[in-house]
Amino acid sequence: MIFDKYDVIVVGGGHAGCEAAAAAANMGNKTLLITMNMNAMAAMSCNPAVGGIAKGQIVREIDALGGQMGIIADKTMIQFRMLNKSKGPAVWSPRVQSDKFEFATEWRNVLERTNNLEFWQDHVDSLIVEGDIIRGVHCSMGGDIYSKTVILTNGTFLNGKIFIGEKSFTGGRISESASYGITEQLVSLGFEADRMKTGTPMRIDGRSIDFSKLSEQKGDDEVTGFSYLEVEKPKEQRSCHIAYTSKEVHDILRTGFEKSPLFTGRIKGIGPRYCPSIEDKIERFADKDMHQLFVEPEGRTTVEYYLNGFSSSLPEDIQYNALRRIEGFENAKIFRPGYAIEYDFFPPNQLYHSLETHQIHGLFFAGQINGTTGYEEAAAQGLMAGINAHRLIHDLEPVVLRRDEAYIGVLIDDLITKSVDEPYRMFTSRAEYRILLRQDNADARLTEKGYEIGLATEERLNHYKNKYEKVHELVDFLKTTNISPDRINGLLESKGTPGIANKMRLAQILTRPQINLTDMIGVIDSLKENYDLSIESVRNIVEEAEIIVKYEGYIDKEREVADKLNRLENVKLSPDFDYYALNSLTMEAREKLTKHKPQTLGQASRISGISPADISVIAVFLGR
Repeated sequence: MIFDKYDVIVVGGGHAGCEAAAAAANMGNKTLLITMNMNAMAAMSCNPAVGGIAKGQIVREIDALGGQMGIIADKTMIQFRMLNKSKGPAVWSPRVQSDKFEFATEWRNVLERTNNLEFWQDHVDSLIVEGDIIRGVHCSMGGDIYSKTVILTNGTFLNGKIFIGEKSFTGGRISESASYGITEQLVSLGFEADRMKTGTPMRIDGRSIDFSKLSEQKGDDEVTGFSYLEVEKPKEQRSCHIAYTSKEVHDILRTGFEKSPLFTGRIKGIGPRYCPSIEDKIERFADKDMHQLFVEPEGRTTVEYYLNGFSSSLPEDIQYNALRRIEGFENAKIFRPGYAIEYDFFPPNQLYHSLETHQIHGLFFAGQINGTTGYEEAAAQGLMAGINAHRLIHDLEPVVLRRDEAYIGVLIDDLITKSVDEPYRMFTSRAEYRILLRQDNADARLTEKGYEIGLATEERLNHYKNKYEKVHELVDFLKTTNISPDRINGLLESKGTPGIANKMRLAQILTRPQINLTDMIGVIDSLKENYDLSIESVRNIVEEAEIIVKYEGYIDKEREVADKLNRLENVKLSPDFDYYALNSLTMEAREKLTKHKPQTLGQASRISGISPADISVIAVFLGR
């Protein structure tokens, strides 16, 4: 026997598994990360990017709690953009184009430097379960390995099957083996499993692309990044480009539809609605003769490019012929074709909000095994599973983030209470409290919590406190300082807004949509002396103070609504509650509440099919 007993075993080395292993080990648990390929840990199997709409907020939350994705993305970025900057700050979302090779290498470096973390390269083919308690895993080579908790983060590998036209073969990723045994065992133990589908585009040789025919998409001049710590970021950025399909391209793709596994029914799994294959887009949006494509470099020095928006499982020759009809790609060469992959997942209504399973004590699921799609959603679940595995071992209450507290809270609550009927992807529209859950204030929302649970460092806590001390100092100055017309009217008139006749508070002037705080700093000496906008940390303080002042009324109103609804979250429900004993509940409510096992009245209220009347019945029964 070459293994000791572990506190936490993490199965799978993708984005969920890496965050789970890092979190568990950094909190002091003896942790083992088991993966079939140690050279592919944190691999960017699909697009080489981190963040984006709502996803960027998730990465900042991971960072504030003490996770690793934001730091690693910052260190390995090749382009940065803040999306939705023309809209309100509630939907601003950071996104980086990553060097996918550096990203995976840096992740492995971080994990290998993590105390309490060991590695084993092997295939886990079954779990060791005694009654309803997890005891460890069984590996093909290593045999039985024992642990107090197990976190499954198997991604697309459970019975994975790859499709390219009429060809199909097993695999969890191109050129990597699928995983067998776990699904079958869990189903025999009473779990419900189903199939999902995702896909990826062809990879193209950049030397064969005529970039002069494409629209260049440069990164932002101001590179903010994800981490709230001062992480050194690369100085140079690489451009992305934009291309377009055409009617001719669509017509060529249609010639392969009869061989498409998507349309012939050979793929049974549900595909992602918001990231469909190119053939699916052509079929669903038949009135459109053009679709936008993003041409993204895979790394800082490689010539390999990713064609975002051109995911396909059509035969290789159809993909290739259609590609060469896209302007700029007339002479394109490809490294490999696009493909679809179908894999097993477990509907997440079988989990508690801690991500522990109902059926087996100590067993956690995180990532695509729960029906999600995206690196960021997976990493967030891995982080929370790692945290809650630690807390279970130490007999502590699980950490469950509220919907008004984090996008991670929205993500997990949606999964548990609504389950999934298609791959789940996070959007800002899924959150009721977007003005509270901004990308700029994730540190204010979560750093102290991360420190309290033992993951965020004291360095991070002090960094957060110093920042907000300066933010509130600036907000107080704006709210208490008057300015005379002769000192501000020049700026106001230059911005197309009326001057003032009498002295006015700076904060009141700042609420005008035409005015921003950087403009005011430029003309008010006392501000100019104290706020050097060439320094990134100062710009962050100024931005945060401006948002607080401009949107104070909206923030206060949303917080008031959230506080009222959170009263339901304080009413705890036992997982053994006998809903069938409440005759006043509808039969649908009894069935769904028994199946989902909500832990609070608030969670119960969000389950599909549960009415306000049902909630009232339970509240009355509980004496509320």
